[in-house]
Amino acid sequence: MENTEKIKEEALNKLATIKTERELADFKTAVLGRSGTITMLMKGLKDVPPEDRPRVGKEINDVRVAVTEACDGLEKKLHRQAIEHALISDAIDVTIDKPVRSVGAVHPLNQVRKRLTDYFVGNGYIVYDSPEIETDYYNFQALNIPLDHPARDMQDTFFIEDGILLRSQTSSGQVRLMEKVKPPLKMICPGRVFRNDDDSTHSPVFHQMEGLVVDKNVTLCDLKGALEGFAKFIFGDQTKIRFRPSYFPFTEPSVEVDVSCFKCGGKGCRVCKNTGWIEILGAGMVNRKVLENCGIDPDEYQGFAFGLGLDRITMIQCGIDDIKMLWENDVRFLRMFR
Repeated sequence: MENTEKIKEEALNKLATIKTERELADFKTAVLGRSGTITMLMKGLKDVPPEDRPRVGKEINDVRVAVTEACDGLEKKLHRQAIEHALISDAIDVTIDKPVRSVGAVHPLNQVRKRLTDYFVGNGYIVYDSPEIETDYYNFQALNIPLDHPARDMQDTFFIEDGILLRSQTSSGQVRLMEKVKPPLKMICPGRVFRNDDDSTHSPVFHQMEGLVVDKNVTLCDLKGALEGFAKFIFGDQTKIRFRPSYFPFTEPSVEVDVSCFKCGGKGCRVCKNTGWIEILGAGMVNRKVLENCGIDPDEYQGFAFGLGLDRITMIQCGIDDIKMLWENDVRFLRMFR
């Protein structure tokens, strides 16, 4: 306690030698930190006789104030010097004539995603994001997918551990939203999904956009009208759609949706494999059990849902035969979409 002036003098002398903000930070930790010199002095007041504590406490506090003010002043000075140095070292000489670099472009997959998002938002849908690492409940159980359904097979789904997996569909986002927001609601959920599948038209990582509408008196006709508008927007006003019966655990009835080939107008060509139709998505009326799982009365509210592959839409529109071209980042390929 008799060395307060000496500690003050040594601290100020040390400050005079500091040249960088890093050194100053280390100094403040050593002197003013939890185990710093001055802090330990303050803790040592309990060992000072009671009659001397006010005087000694004031002396220690005076040292602390003096050192703190000196640190603050030096910190401002060093910070200003660092900014000045950065401005000089990072300066760009605009007088130098450099070759013009090629300009990039938005990835075709992101172009399609933005177009579709803008379309659905313009029609009153909200955009909802859900986790890519999902639980078995949201990815399967809440969507009425029983334990023996093939989608649960290890060959299809990437399981991280028991009950935790990489989502295999963005449909899990529908359940999460319906638990939080009660009808009426309109949403889309675009994002990455993961399945153990790999060939020229499938990838272990791909993109989906899920759509959901829940309200009173919603029918299959409303679904067809919504999808007709979407098809004409993305493929052209001449586009027609057709429904084919299908099966999905989370919709009943379920349909596969085809559009008339935008290349040949339905006459048959390489793009549509001479059928005149191109399959683009699956859809259907939301299963009663799914609504019940989310706390929604299926006798009062009905809904429709649809899910489309953004990669597939991009491949169809751009005439891409191999999905891997969307992931290879070949500059020659990407340059075509500037």
